[in-house]
Amino acid sequence: MEIPIFTVDAFTSLPFKGNPAAVCLLENDLQDDIKQSIAAEMNLSETAFITKHNSVDFSSGSRFGLRWFTPKTEVALCGHATLASAAVLFYLKKNANPVVVFETMSGELYVRQHKDSIIMDFPLNKPQPQDQHKIKGFLKAVVGDLPIEDVCYSPALRWLMIRLADSCDRSKFTSLSPIAEDLLKSETTGEIKSVIVTIKGAPNVQPGYDFYSRFFAPWYGVAEDPVCGSAHTILAAYWSEKLNKKKMLAYQCSSRGGELDLEVRDDGRVNISGRAQIILQGTLKV
Repeated sequence: MEIPIFTVDAFTSLPFKGNPAAVCLLENDLQDDIKQSIAAEMNLSETAFITKHNSVDFSSGSRFGLRWFTPKTEVALCGHATLASAAVLFYLKKNANPVVVFETMSGELYVRQHKDSIIMDFPLNKPQPQDQHKIKGFLKAVVGDLPIEDVCYSPALRWLMIRLADSCDRSKFTSLSPIAEDLLKSETTGEIKSVIVTIKGAPNVQPGYDFYSRFFAPWYGVAEDPVCGSAHTILAAYWSEKLNKKKMLAYQCSSRGGELDLEVRDDGRVNISGRAQIILQGTLKV
């Protein structure tokens, strides 16, 4: 079997920046173990699998199935691989539909083009305050002795968010390098599957980022995700309330880096916008 496969750098206008995802276009669906093997072979934070509905082709269809796999497991929600999938349909397959719908484990996700960006309609995941003292050892494994302003938890995703104090030097934030093995040893309950670290931005200094973030997910086999769109379903909810803003510009400070435009909506959802660069296309033989 030959499967069209692409590598797409998401949340960037430059190649080799942002977050790379593999995208597979499936004429016929595959067994889950084969999808997992392909994801492990690609060894990117996510590999996306797009399936057709009702035998409509990828150029004219407006509704597709979409699933995401890390090298280790399937995930329920992934932003950058959704952006990458939409880029393949819009840019390579020349899909002319104004809106494309992906049917996923997290419900229907609507994507559309806007100028040079792709806008994704995602659920908003408002985090809940978390008692720092109960996870003191884990927090130290993540941020060491850096001062913490706030800790929140998303039960929907089982992701923890740590906000560092505004007084924390940004260089210390960007140089954070928690050891994956230490995180796995510090959290074995299954209650935490990923951890976000965030800090207030400098909106008055160009380009005007409202906040910065990092994302660590060794429980999914991803030591650090370069730019995590789904983490911003939590971050957008948190920072919108703290900053009293609906529209925000965010930057994820991994070594590759990536930029996200966010708009928190009144219907409990968030528009996540970004650019994407398709850097590789080929054929996978299975």
